[in-house]
Amino acid sequence: MANIDDLLGASSSDDMGTDAFAIGDAPVEIKVVIGTAMLRVRDLLKLGRGAVVELDRHLKDPTDVYVEGVLVARGEVVIVDDKIGVTLTDFVKSSREWKR
Repeated sequence: MANIDDLLGASSSDDMGTDAFAIGDAPVEIKVVIGTAMLRVRDLLKLGRGAVVELDRHLKDPTDVYVEGVLVARGEVVIVDDKIGVTLTDFVKSSREWKR
């Protein structure tokens, strides 16, 4: 069984003397979903600058955080200076939710 430092790429070497592949250096796509909406194409085409699309969630509802398309956590939207971020509040524990 590997320890977390090995998986995340703590400086280790293989038998050949070269650096081992560090899983911690692998890029992953993270998506934060604050809500979704269903629109008909004709309604989508009518949208213009300043249009508001109503989402299926309320302002205080948690956002969903996906890593490579898999739901892994939930969080709250935060604004820091002029940037938007997410504070993670709960991690998904169900193995069923880790499957695509």
